[in-house]
Amino acid sequence: FGPAAARVVQLFKLPTDPKDAIARAEALLGLMETELHRTPFLVGERATLADLAHYAYVARAPEGLVSLQPYPAIRAWLARIEALPGFVPMLKSPVGLEA
Repeated sequence: FGPAAARVVQLFKLPTDPKDAIARAEALLGLMETELHRTPFLVGERATLADLAHYAYVARAPEGLVSLQPYPAIRAWLARIEALPGFVPMLKSPVGLEA
């Protein structure tokens, strides 16, 4: 309901104010940032389904006007996910902060 909702507003040009979705995204990212300061992945020392499930929403958050600049631990986590064997990147959409 946060990063994905904010992205959908931008991607499909919905006539909806994304402010609430952006606020929810920032709250979620704040929690993730705290956890990722303690461990390299969301549930510990190795990537789990939790990391893979959250990656897509977080990696494309800038497309929903949600900046990842305030979150250095999240940016490092994204890089760790992208360095996993067999990683296949998502296509970027030219919307939001990515436009």
